[in-house]
Amino acid sequence: MRFGHLLVFLFLQIYLVKAQEIDSLKRPEIYPEMVAMHAKFSQSSRDIVFLGNSITFWANWPELLPKYKNVKNRGIPGDNTFGVLERLDQILKGKPRKIFLLIGINDLAQGIPEAVILKNVERISQRVRGSSPHTKLVIQSVLPVNSTFGKLNNHYGAKAKIPILNAALKSLATSNQHDYLDLYAAFVGDQDELPKAYTWDGVHLTVAGYELWVRILEEQKLLIN
Repeated sequence: MRFGHLLVFLFLQIYLVKAQEIDSLKRPEIYPEMVAMHAKFSQSSRDIVFLGNSITFWANWPELLPKYKNVKNRGIPGDNTFGVLERLDQILKGKPRKIFLLIGINDLAQGIPEAVILKNVERISQRVRGSSPHTKLVIQSVLPVNSTFGKLNNHYGAKAKIPILNAALKSLATSNQHDYLDLYAAFVGDQDELPKAYTWDGVHLTVAGYELWVRILEEQKLLIN
């Protein structure tokens, strides 16, 4: 099947797969405690929110982006698109200025179909637009992985699916007039894998990885517009 046909097939599947039939109740053990903690934090319409899973969580975003005020980290280790949907109202309550969304690798590792992931991101998009129309949503591509570490095999097994999902995420972002940040293209190396300089386990990022992410944000001026 050609790549373009795969995308058409993926979009058609959005309407054929019922998301509620997937195990949408699976949450990491830390999830309720993190959600409760986030509920205690201040919120503002000036906030720049980084929303996602452990890849987002492990960055100290205020320290990485010292020039910008009101930068908030709302990553939760192990989270997936269902978890983001469940806690999204809490994020939107403050009517943040921007949300940088990076989510999907844990869904793939858990065997959640790409069509369901895409449908969930579409639901996130609709909820942002409906509850906080002045919030700018930046959909970021899923990062590549590196299978040579031998630690997170379910995540490595998603390697071939990541570019297909990213192409669909880009199309979704474009059709809904959201910004799309192609981190994958900047991070992918030989054998279509995440270079060892940027990761310590094949999924999560090193300091050099976060520094590259920040450079991309700065170069594309996504933090100021």
